Amino acid sequence: MAQDTEQHARTTRPATPARALLPLVLPSVVVGVAASLVYVGVSLAAEQLQHVLWGPLPDALGVGRYSVLWMFVMLVATGIAVGLVVWKVPGHAGPDPATTGLDAPVLPPAVLPGLVLATGLMLAGGPSLGPENPIIAVNVGLAAWLGGRFLRRTPGALWPLLAEAATIGALFGTPVAAALVISEALAGRPTRGLLWDNLFAPLTAAAVGAMTTTLLFRPAFDLGLPALGRPHWQDLLSALVIASAAALLGMCGVRAFPYVHSAFQRLRHPMLMLPAGGVVLGALAAVGGRLTLFKGLTELGVLAHDPEGWSAGQFAAMAVVKLAALLVAASCGFRGGRIFPAVFIGTALGLCAHALIPAVPPALGVSASVLGILLAITRQGWVSLFTAAVLVASPVIIALLCVASLPAWLLVTGRPQMQLRKDGTPVR
Repeated sequence: MAQDTEQHARTTRPATPARALLPLVLPSVVVGVAASLVYVGVSLAAEQLQHVLWGPLPDALGVGRYSVLWMFVMLVATGIAVGLVVWKVPGHAGPDPATTGLDAPVLPPAVLPGLVLATGLMLAGGPSLGPENPIIAVNVGLAAWLGGRFLRRTPGALWPLLAEAATIGALFGTPVAAALVISEALAGRPTRGLLWDNLFAPLTAAAVGAMTTTLLFRPAFDLGLPALGRPHWQDLLSALVIASAAALLGMCGVRAFPYVHSAFQRLRHPMLMLPAGGVVLGALAAVGGRLTLFKGLTELGVLAHDPEGWSAGQFAAMAVVKLAALLVAASCGFRGGRIFPAVFIGTALGLCAHALIPAVPPALGVSASVLGILLAITRQGWVSLFTAAVLVASPVIIALLCVASLPAWLLVTGRPQMQLRKDGTPVR
């Protein structure tokens, strides 16, 4: 009887009254707009610098824009430039990026300019990392600092939550991803009221961030692949096999991560670690080609535009080279996230599966592979499922992906993650 009463109390939590939620709207809107503007500003500035570095500059020097020589020079130069920022700029561009994930710490304001500069240089120079981790960290730091100064009555713990949700919404161009991530995070915390009461402010910030980015920047994750028709039993089997294979490849990278990181840490100084990383990345670019450079969003669109344009071996080589480049860039000290390059790896693997077995639809191969690789690298179930589904814009794919996620999750859960503690041991 007592157990029934306890269960009844747990499932009938009182809802938060509207008068308690309404004051959260204005801070959420402000954080949503500001987070989006930071992301769009850094992205546009990096794109302009990339256009110069990989266009007029090599043309003026009489060097091929994406020749082996220029890719090597640019990646080493980027390592030197970011190394100088990490070495000399106050705050040293934040903590070791190998120790951070989407759940960013609140950094002091003095650290943020260096982190922005290091991120912009990285995005323009070609290393295989995305903007998500540092941009979230910058927005969390700004929100906590400014919110604490100008809106002191608002709970301090709310600002990082709003900034994280707003930035994820801005990055993906939709608040759904942020809602899924925040709900997953809240599942492990003691909360009051209903789930939607706790999601009200973060979802508002994410929606405003997504709308602001969509109006200003127009991000697009739909690859334009042919939609999957009515699924068959062989499609289910394909999804299960491809997602599990991609998860296994991702776990190979995860296993190698602490060893690669340890090798670069032996150099001790950022002016040695980052240029050395640039040398290795230059060699990898010579093997993988121009499509294995940068964060990978534009490049995976090139792959998806012509799924028949490369052989299965070429797709597999690009996936392996991109994974190696991700490991090196994340280990040697470049500031960046791992989701965007992981999506490129999954896309290349999925198209490799289609090239090997033409009966596997490209949309199915890509979505299942992206699901598996993201589960291994991020250990974020909702983000992995959402990203895999949104890439192909095919509603029938969701059921297949939900089933395919089950064996893939069994392969990765409880094992090391692609994130390290300060002592260099992997987070589990």
